[in-house]
Amino acid sequence: MAKRTLESFYKPISKPKKPRVEDTPSSYSHHPSYPFPIADLPPSIANALPDLPATTPRSITNQPHLDLLYYQPFIPSTTARELFHFLRRELPFYRVQYTIRRGPTTTQITTPRLTTVFGVDDTSLFTHLPNDSDSTSHLVDSKSRSPIPPNKYKSNPRPIPPCLDALRQRIEAATDGAVYNFCLVNYYASGDDSIAYHSDDELFLGPNPCIASLSLGAKRDFLMKHKAVEGVEATPVKMALADGDMVVMRGETQANWLHSIPKRRGSRGEARQGRINITFRRAVVPAGTENYYRYNVGEGKVYRWSEEEGRMVEIS
Repeated sequence: MAKRTLESFYKPISKPKKPRVEDTPSSYSHHPSYPFPIADLPPSIANALPDLPATTPRSITNQPHLDLLYYQPFIPSTTARELFHFLRRELPFYRVQYTIRRGPTTTQITTPRLTTVFGVDDTSLFTHLPNDSDSTSHLVDSKSRSPIPPNKYKSNPRPIPPCLDALRQRIEAATDGAVYNFCLVNYYASGDDSIAYHSDDELFLGPNPCIASLSLGAKRDFLMKHKAVEGVEATPVKMALADGDMVVMRGETQANWLHSIPKRRGSRGEARQGRINITFRRAVVPAGTENYYRYNVGEGKVYRWSEEEGRMVEIS
């Protein structure tokens, strides 16, 4: 695969399409941890955020240990479509590889989708230091406000960029005062990309975590099934998440239910279109920070959407 340089994304290509005004970023957010500057939301999207959510959520609590809020949609279709194209174009993504060990066997896993993540756990926060000559935010201890030790994290935490933080604030306001300090973004290039059944029940999320999952782009099935528990009868749940829909999983859901996005077969239509899933969550201890950066950024190469090629390409 031919590599693309970062500079190539800022050079005009031959006979480019004239971008719409709202497609042209007017400002960018900079941070040393970002592989390139990340565009701020254009006014056409930012001006729509105060009107969210677009609908009143449906509460789904009709099965054991299940507590969901289902927005159809959270973001109206026109804004959701523009937000999908904006985030796909402006965010850095990664194809993470890692190894797992089962007994004597070590297996290398390649994540079957592109991922990226921003944020840091409750023990730290990003802020501007007193008398700092630049505008760069730095990691400090959340209680003492003193700079964190350089060896606190093996990973390199990154602040949530304003284009995602604006969404975080609107979702927090809509979800009964939930607090989120992490934003995980998955890009499914087509129906061939997927995520297996799992639950977000790690100890670093604390008890009964509240996780908001926003869908943009192509419609994909969201499947849930109860964990095998003797004496508990529960019916599997299937939702066709469309552009702008959002599911909030809270209460005992993560401790008792698994969820997945299966492959979607087909050679046309939704199966060949891209989808972005954004989940907002709260990690309470450094183990959460290390986990999220290991499995969503890793040490791999950076990918970025190329309008010219119509796909994610590796940049150096």
